Amino acid sequence: MSTRDNMGSWLEGGPTDERGPGTRLGLPPEGPGSLARTGRRVLALLIDWVACLAISAAFFHGGAPSGVWLTSGSPTATLIIFAAENFLFVAALGHSLGHRVLGLRVRPVVIERDGDGRAEPDDGRAPGFGRALVRTVLLCLVIPAVVWDSDGRGMHDRVAGTAIVRR
Repeated sequence: MSTRDNMGSWLEGGPTDERGPGTRLGLPPEGPGSLARTGRRVLALLIDWVACLAISAAFFHGGAPSGVWLTSGSPTATLIIFAAENFLFVAALGHSLGHRVLGLRVRPVVIERDGDGRAEPDDGRAPGFGRALVRTVLLCLVIPAVVWDSDGRGMHDRVAGTAIVRR
């Protein structure tokens, strides 16, 4: 039988590593190479989205003028531009425009059978096209990107075997 104490620990969140987020993946708890915090990741996403809105408004104008120029582009075109930007830049360079501006990068992480992982040697390489494709598709679905694990890493990164770290 389950007790209130058992439920309380579950409701308060999963187990965390006292050393800091990302340490169970072999990443440092702070400084360069550590997991990026939620605020920086969200701001990078906003920078990427505004850039894609501007491109969509400039090249795929949706017809009737609206109050704000950025919202006058095609929503479908905006999402396609966002997906293309994320996929190509992350696969080839290891970062999107927003990541670069905020000093972040996407790095591959090896996931082991026990659910933990270990960081691959940090040779500065990009995650590659396979991981970037999985990550981009899940990011565009939104829900996997807003569900985080105990380290604060989005499910899209966890499934793709990547982590957003500070430069």
